[in-house]
Amino acid sequence: MRIATWNVNSLIARMPRVEEWIDYARPDVLCMQETKLADAAFPAMTFSTLGYESASHGDGRWNGVAIVSRVGVEDVTAGFANGADEQGARVVAATCGGVRFHSIYAPNGRAVGTEHYDAKLAWLRELRLHLEQTTDPAAPVAVCGDFNVAPEDRDVWDPAACHGSTHVTEPERRALHELEEWGLVDAFRLLYDEDKLFTWWDYRAGNFHKHLGMRIDLVMLSQVLADKVSYALVDRNARKGKAPSDHAPVIVDVMN
Repeated sequence: MRIATWNVNSLIARMPRVEEWIDYARPDVLCMQETKLADAAFPAMTFSTLGYESASHGDGRWNGVAIVSRVGVEDVTAGFANGADEQGARVVAATCGGVRFHSIYAPNGRAVGTEHYDAKLAWLRELRLHLEQTTDPAAPVAVCGDFNVAPEDRDVWDPAACHGSTHVTEPERRALHELEEWGLVDAFRLLYDEDKLFTWWDYRAGNFHKHLGMRIDLVMLSQVLADKVSYALVDRNARKGKAPSDHAPVIVDVMN
């Protein structure tokens, strides 16, 4: 099974690129974030033409998450198990090919010490609680998306420049570690130990070409899937060219 996650940063703006990418990358399941589309406007028919069923959770504003799958879409749920969705269309789950997938878009946090930062930490805690209430770490589980957290210093272009800002603080990283303690594995790191392997580069100041980025888009797998990981890639080519997203897709292959 080929699993992919991609913050597309507006599906309306990026749909031709997504179609092109699907055509050559051929993911079995693609989790998308920042679709910025209401469910009624989601291009389900377009994806169906490509051979994919879809599940979308969006309100047409800033967030929005989706899962498209060519191995089936069943038992779709939107938001957290307790019905909480105060921070807006950031979680959708579905069972695809026997795996319980979650496409997630964590809040940015804006600035350390603000109410937005506190809300981000609360959201990450709620994600773990949601997993505890709805899934079993012994089962095939995938949590994929833009976590807006760089797990370690090797996942940012310059730790000294980033420290004190969001995405790299100890509480954010601890929240991510608690997901690992629950039973998830950062699949990309099973195959790559190197530093400066990024998934996001700011549009400003030519940061992509300067390779000033962060690794904040993750494929987190339960151990039963992590044991079968055979391949992983950050597709930097999808970040190039005309009108790209500021994120690159992440691909992980899991052997059947």
